[in-house]
Amino acid sequence: MTSSMDTPPKSRAPWWFNLLGHLLEPWVKLRRDPAEPAALLQAGVPVCYVIERDGISDALILERACREAGLPSPMQPLPGTRRRRSVLALGRSDGLVLGKNRQRSPKDALGQLTRALEGDPGRDVQIVPVSIYVGRAPSRDSGWFRVLFSENWVVVGHFRRLLALLLNGRDTVVQFSDPVSLREALADAGEIPPERFARKIARVLRVHFRRIRAAVIGPDLSHRRTVVDAVLNAEPVRAAITATASKEKISYAKAWRRAQKLMLEIAADYSHPVVRSASFVLSNFWNKLYDGIAMHHFDKARAAAPGFEVVYVPSHRSHADYLLLSYQLHASGVVVPHIAAGVNLNLPVIGPILRRGGAFFLRRSFKGNAMYSVIFNEYMAQLIDRGVPIEYFIEGGRSRTGRLLAPRAGLLAMTVRAFLRAPRRPVLFQPVYIGYEKLMEGKSYAGELSGKPKEKESLIGLIKGLKVLRQRYGHVALNFGEPIELTPMLDAASAQWRAVGGDPDAKPEWLGSVVDRLAEQIQVNINRAADVNPINLLALALLATPKHAMAEADLLTQLELSKALIEELPYSDRVTLTPMDPAGIIAYGEQMGWIRRVSHSLGDVLVADDEQAVLLSYFRNNVLHLTATAAWVACCFLNNRRMSRGSVLRLGKIIYPFIQGELFLPWDTEGFGQQMQATIDFFLRRGLLEASGEGRVLERGPGQEDAAFQLKVIARSLTQAFERYYITLAALAKNGPHTMTAAELENACTLTAQRLSLLSEQAAPEFFDKALFRGFIQKLRERRIVWTDEAGKLDYDRALEEMVRDARVILAREVRHSILKITPGGEDKAEHDAETAALPPADATPPDASPADLHARHVETAHRQHVHEPVAAEAAADAPPEGKSDQ
Repeated sequence: MTSSMDTPPKSRAPWWFNLLGHLLEPWVKLRRDPAEPAALLQAGVPVCYVIERDGISDALILERACREAGLPSPMQPLPGTRRRRSVLALGRSDGLVLGKNRQRSPKDALGQLTRALEGDPGRDVQIVPVSIYVGRAPSRDSGWFRVLFSENWVVVGHFRRLLALLLNGRDTVVQFSDPVSLREALADAGEIPPERFARKIARVLRVHFRRIRAAVIGPDLSHRRTVVDAVLNAEPVRAAITATASKEKISYAKAWRRAQKLMLEIAADYSHPVVRSASFVLSNFWNKLYDGIAMHHFDKARAAAPGFEVVYVPSHRSHADYLLLSYQLHASGVVVPHIAAGVNLNLPVIGPILRRGGAFFLRRSFKGNAMYSVIFNEYMAQLIDRGVPIEYFIEGGRSRTGRLLAPRAGLLAMTVRAFLRAPRRPVLFQPVYIGYEKLMEGKSYAGELSGKPKEKESLIGLIKGLKVLRQRYGHVALNFGEPIELTPMLDAASAQWRAVGGDPDAKPEWLGSVVDRLAEQIQVNINRAADVNPINLLALALLATPKHAMAEADLLTQLELSKALIEELPYSDRVTLTPMDPAGIIAYGEQMGWIRRVSHSLGDVLVADDEQAVLLSYFRNNVLHLTATAAWVACCFLNNRRMSRGSVLRLGKIIYPFIQGELFLPWDTEGFGQQMQATIDFFLRRGLLEASGEGRVLERGPGQEDAAFQLKVIARSLTQAFERYYITLAALAKNGPHTMTAAELENACTLTAQRLSLLSEQAAPEFFDKALFRGFIQKLRERRIVWTDEAGKLDYDRALEEMVRDARVILAREVRHSILKITPGGEDKAEHDAETAALPPADATPPDASPADLHARHVETAHRQHVHEPVAAEAAADAPPEGKSDQ
């Protein structure tokens, strides 16, 4: 009935089993844990080994490990029972198996052992769980093919297991756990039937193996195995399934199958071997595509991450963003995040690869599908609750203009609500700025902004697009911005936010404002981590000239000035700047094909051709926010030789909220005032401005001087924004109050901008981007300069007239006249009449204005009467006669 531990019985394995063992032996090197497992066993008690998988390879490895350790053979009969082998497996594989009967479950074998013990109270069996891992967690230096067959959570077939043994067999671990006395376990279980006891032991053993596997090779990230069931069994999802079944009069089972299909459409299926293999492929891919990928401030991001659920929120400028960030994180030894991707990328062949790389897919809209919305929300909650790092793009899509887009806060709201349900692990949002020197999608972006429809993603389109691999795309920078902790933002919003608890449907009043502030702060922090590359600097300079051309000497001077501006007036300590000198920047731009040199006896000229200039506007817009303050100050001297310092500051503070909303600038109004002061001082040091009257009056030189030219180049980066603002104001003024909805105004502005672009010098494609007009109109509404009446039409007050008047300081008369002439609305009038047409009485106020609003408006009106009218008069006095040079 018992076996001696001193002289283990010989194996009774069949001849073919022993032959396979000899053939496999040279390919497998075992490491036992513990090294002497015999010390764990109780002498004289029969041993039954339990392994996870029922396969011939695991049996061969177990038999060899037992033989080398002096343990009883698993291939001998189990004493006291009718079992022919002293081993049983909890799970089956698709390969060769130990016994003849594949249909017998582990519960049957455990039940058989239990009944044998009940028949003989003096008998016992010690259960020894044995975990076997072939090629566990290969290092980053392992070959990519070996990684494909490393140990993971997936049960594989016999052929794949054979390849794993041949490739990774010399890294095999056999881990023996402490034995469990089946007699003692039966006594502890009490009076329960053998079948139920067998199920309980099998369940305990499965949990044990999962814990050991997680400790050895990492947590199970195969979501189709661990998350799908959790989502479908969650109370909100079960309720949604029941509601769907009732509403559509279908069975619960059919509704459940629909929910499961939706869940499988969404869920990632992360695979470490696929990620590691993809890293090898991408390494070669990036080497062919880019000249280098740089990460800045990553050490700060890594230091901040421990203990947090990390949500990466990068800028979105290219399809390459997904792969670049994941690749760089993996190469740096950080867990690859699970990435929210549009369902349009779930293409044949590509979709499954992305899914195994950690992508989970979402539809563009959740409207009309309540079950889908509930399932996706629950899936996000499961990821966050499990501490899985996540990545998503809050812009909702790729930027076609190079600017950060207005955020879409859907995924942010889901993240915040998931944390409120179970605030066990604090959430950290990690902004990432991704900067390119050339984009694969550049030409398609320009086409879309010009009115061409967006091409739908398809496998054929992807194959056709492979021709882009023949080009070089320069360098890429990934700059990690200042991280944002969620908990302090919640504390500031409500001291009782923890009381929301586990209610998945809770939507406290303050939730919307928290999400909006969070979204804006993420965009601000992305911009605060900008990388300024040579192409950005060339775009800032050359696009400021009518023909996108500049003499080499002037371009060298302008590049040096731009670098000095960014260095001496730092936007943020996370902004990075190219180390190239101006001459090197020009040479690099020629090498990249962005500019060409026109030789001339009086000095070479550098030119960006029309097509290249349109594409360069993207890279100018990447860094527009860095020079916004300087551009505003310079704009004040486009049409004025002289202005008071106070006027520049006061006007700047008025216009700032609109610039801030468009460019996600980081300062409050007072902070922007300080930036303007520092910028004026910089211009004075550089000789671009001169001061008189104890520094109160600022003056630029005549138009033919280099200083005036340099100021003009700096100013041009913002003038198109002011032209868009004026188009909006002119459309409102010409049509009058109570005549247009916000959508009609937006459409009128877009058409006006398109026509103006055709009639004047070529403008950047984003000049007539609807989103920019929409953002400006929304900001007017937020500041209560414009509001909606009961009929849904726009109304406004005298504040609009003052904005029209202020525009005269910045925009030349011919520009204003052109805009007024082509803006759809009332009959053409004289400029003065048009600029003040249809304005309501000065006491007009929004219908829902509070007493505080009324008081603020009276103060603002008084302020404007005493400040801004003199400014306009001063500007008119300072400016040269219309149509003449100020030289």
